[in-house]
Amino acid sequence: MIILRLLPVIVSFLLLAAHFSRVDLLSLVTLSLLIPFLLFIKKRWIARIMQIVLLAGAFEWIRIMIYYIGIRKSQGDDWTMLAMILSVVAIFTVASGFVFQSRHLKKVYK
Repeated sequence: MIILRLLPVIVSFLLLAAHFSRVDLLSLVTLSLLIPFLLFIKKRWIARIMQIVLLAGAFEWIRIMIYYIGIRKSQGDDWTMLAMILSVVAIFTVASGFVFQSRHLKKVYK
C-alpha cells in the first residue's frame, strides 16, 4: 500500500507537468514526469530531494499565481477564484512533502 501513501506526491508532480505543458516548457514537463520514478530508490536522500523539489514546486505555483493575478487585475477581471485555486494547489504540493514524515515512509526511506 505504499503507492497510496505516495499518491499525493505523484499527483503533485502530474499537476506540475500539466502546468509546464501549458507554458510549453517541455524539459520541465519531462522532468516533472520522471522525478516520481526516483521513489523506487529507497534511500533517505530521495525523500529529502522529493521534499525540496515539492517545496520548489509550491513556490512555482505561488509565482505563477502572482503573475496571473497581475494580468487579471490589469484587465479588470476578477482574480479571487484564481487565487483560491492556485493557493490550494500550492498548499497541496507542500503538504505532499509531509508524507515522508509518516512513520511508515520513514522506515521505507531509511
